[in-house]
Amino acid sequence: MAESLPEHERILQEIESTETACVGPTLRSVYDDQPNAHQRFMEKLDACIRNHDREIEKMCNFHHQGFVDAITELLKVRADAEKLKVQVTDTNRRLQDAGKEVIAETEEIIQCRLQQRNITTVVEKLQLCLPVLEMYSKLKEQMNVKRYYSALKTMEQLENIYFPRVSQYRFCQIMIENLPKLREEIKEISMSDLKDFLESIRKHSDKIGETAMKQAQQQKTFNTGLQKQNNLHYRKNVYINNDVIPEPRNEIVSKQNFEEEEEHEDEVLTAHDLVDFSPVYRCLHIYSVLGDAETFENYYRKQRRKQARLVLQPQSNMHETVEGYRRYFSQIVGFFVVEDHILHVTQGLITRAYTDELWNMALSKIIAVLRTHSSYCTDPDLVLELKNLIVVFADTLQGYGFPVNRLFDLLFEIRDQYNETLLKKWAVVFRDILEADNCSPIPISNEEEYKIVISKFPFQDPELDKQCFPKKLPMSQSVPQIYIQVKEFIYASLKFSESLHRSSTEIDDMLRKSTNLLLTRTLSSCLQNLIKKPHIGLTELVQIIINTTHLEQACKYLEDFITNITNISQETLHTARLYGLSTFKDARHAAEGEIYTKLNQKIDEFIQLADYDWTMVEPDGRASGYLMDLINFLRSTFQVFTHLPGKVAQTACMSACQHLSTSLMQMLLDNDLKQISMGAIQQFNLDVIQCELFASSEPVPGFHGETLQLAFIDLRQLLDLFMVWDWSTYLADYGQPGSKYLRVSPTTALALLEKMKDAKKNNIFAQFRKNDRDKQKLIETVVRQLRGLVNGISQHS
Repeated sequence: MAESLPEHERILQEIESTETACVGPTLRSVYDDQPNAHQRFMEKLDACIRNHDREIEKMCNFHHQGFVDAITELLKVRADAEKLKVQVTDTNRRLQDAGKEVIAETEEIIQCRLQQRNITTVVEKLQLCLPVLEMYSKLKEQMNVKRYYSALKTMEQLENIYFPRVSQYRFCQIMIENLPKLREEIKEISMSDLKDFLESIRKHSDKIGETAMKQAQQQKTFNTGLQKQNNLHYRKNVYINNDVIPEPRNEIVSKQNFEEEEEHEDEVLTAHDLVDFSPVYRCLHIYSVLGDAETFENYYRKQRRKQARLVLQPQSNMHETVEGYRRYFSQIVGFFVVEDHILHVTQGLITRAYTDELWNMALSKIIAVLRTHSSYCTDPDLVLELKNLIVVFADTLQGYGFPVNRLFDLLFEIRDQYNETLLKKWAVVFRDILEADNCSPIPISNEEEYKIVISKFPFQDPELDKQCFPKKLPMSQSVPQIYIQVKEFIYASLKFSESLHRSSTEIDDMLRKSTNLLLTRTLSSCLQNLIKKPHIGLTELVQIIINTTHLEQACKYLEDFITNITNISQETLHTARLYGLSTFKDARHAAEGEIYTKLNQKIDEFIQLADYDWTMVEPDGRASGYLMDLINFLRSTFQVFTHLPGKVAQTACMSACQHLSTSLMQMLLDNDLKQISMGAIQQFNLDVIQCELFASSEPVPGFHGETLQLAFIDLRQLLDLFMVWDWSTYLADYGQPGSKYLRVSPTTALALLEKMKDAKKNNIFAQFRKNDRDKQKLIETVVRQLRGLVNGISQHS
């Protein structure tokens, strides 16, 4: 209890000394104390209040007289205050009346100041808004004049610089809302321009490609002419050393080429000159500014790929004319020239990897198209023009950095096809020459005609040169014509080999291979067909053999000709040889075989005219008419063979004699012939004697001794055996190497003897004559012995 009293005093002191706003915490401590503390505090507070009241009362009692005096003074002043109030009121009234005008003027001044301040504020705001409005107006003007890239830049300035200054105004919000719409409008318009551009270059790509290919061709012609001019001095020295004067035409042509190139130098056009690329640049810049460059790149590449597929799709009849190929190549070149230009003048729109990928895709398609369409070409001139176009096409794109090795590989495939078309064309040429040939030696009337022939064909014959005019060359007119056509074929084949970027050695090898095909396949086939034709006689076959001999000799001149036009040295080791030797040998062998066949056929025709009376008693005393006609035919025929090589004529003569001997032997042994009289054998012997006389007369020079007569040895021994009736000698010497009748076989002798035996049996009067009966018995005895020999041979075999 005693402790709480000081605490209450302390609280009361704090309340008296603390501001009223801070009394709360102090009062709260009264209630937080011990129980009944509040009552005790209120008692303490009441006691404190009573103390203060007593002090106030003391103080009032002490100052009461002074207060009364002050009130008295105030009452005195009250009257003066009333007067002063009236005076002040009057003064105020008069002052108010006097200040009304001042107040009106003051209000006017205030209003003017307010307006002036507002005007200043408006001017400041207008000065802040006018650049925005001017920039927006500029934006609208740029949109109207289609300066879209500048318009986008203006939008960026508006958004970054001007709009933040006036963002609180409603018109600014409207402008801000319009900007995305304007951007989309610009994107749509620029994309539309790009589509128009893509459509334009699709239509004009052939013109672009045609110009690029023409420039590449002119550049190549210029370089070729320059190279020829550089080599001209060297060639002059070589020609002078070899006493040959070069033609000045080369210099004239070179100068003309240089002059033409100089004229074209001022007219060089590029893709940029032919096409307005500004839509691409503009659209690329616009999309880059809009942050959508990737979308533009993807769209551009996608559309160009589609256009590439359209360009690479050829027309169905492209192979019919060279213009179809030229248009196809021009479109492709134009496409890739545009892509190359875009690659070099833009940053990132397309890349080298993209163009390489596109080119590889296009190259595969181009090769497939050319391989297909070129296979339809049957005209070598068209194939050659196609080759020239491919070379220009490849050179043009190679100049733009595109790899074209596969195109040159394709040209080697087309070269084989070109050679095939040439072979077909020259097959017709050779066939016409051979059909028009009269198969007779070329008549020469004078020196001029001789020089004309010699200029066409390398013919040399010192013996013929010594003869006087008129004279005849051994070959027929077809030989120089064929030789000329072979050279024309070589020229035609060379045309394709030019500009293939191959060495002279490779070109020389290609020419020789194609010429070999011409000789071994085309010309050989034409000669073989000519030889097999039924209307070709022996005289024509002889002339064909002579012609092939001269053509074979001319092959070395063809080899020299190829070497000269390809500028290959004679010491080149890897040069292929011409197969003309084997070609003409095969044709000659075929002609020789045909001569043998036709000669035998002619002999058979004469043999069919034979009309023997096989039962005659006595011979006519002279040879048969058909046989004499046959021998005369053989004599005249072998006279034609004088121009043939010796072995050919000898082989033909031997073959004819052997065939004649065989035919006569078959006539005697014919199964249809049942009876032969001795008189018929004697008559037959007269014919064989004529044959032997013909063989001994050496119808063809070169036979040694009785070589040709041996063709009739079988007949001679058989006829001698029957004419002499020397059966004892035959049977005794049979099987001996030195037998007189070594060439007579028992089978042949038996067959002829049985025919004579049958003839004896049918002779009724011969049976009553003793000599004839004895001879018949002898025949039967010889027949039995011959049969024994034949059976012995059969058992032994």
